[in-house]
Amino acid sequence: QVQLVESGGGLVQTEGSLRLSCAASGRTFSSYTMAWFRQAPGKEREFVAVIGTTATRFYTDSVKGRFTISRDNAENTVYLQMNSLKPEDTAVYYCAAGRVGAVVSANAYSYWGQGTQVTVSS
Repeated sequence: QVQLVESGGGLVQTEGSLRLSCAASGRTFSSYTMAWFRQAPGKEREFVAVIGTTATRFYTDSVKGRFTISRDNAENTVYLQMNSLKPEDTAVYYCAAGRVGAVVSANAYSYWGQGTQVTVSS
């Protein structure tokens, strides 16, 4: 069982930055692929970024060059550094964990955090 707690969301202006954190419980964090998803009002949850157990990374096209996912296995934490934020990045951001490859499908992930709100004002 893995419990995930996100933090770091907030209100920021266009072109601003935020760093999201996701702290995981348990002693096997390093064996999980970790991902970030987001859900905007009235839209489906969408993939943002993933980091595998060997630090393989993938990003959705809309955030490439602006967002960076990283993990600290000693701290059981995954991060999402978000730069050059745009109003269309406004969403609730969710952290997810799964014993899978670096996949982008939400259905592949077994554990989810409660989400953290990111709002980008224009």
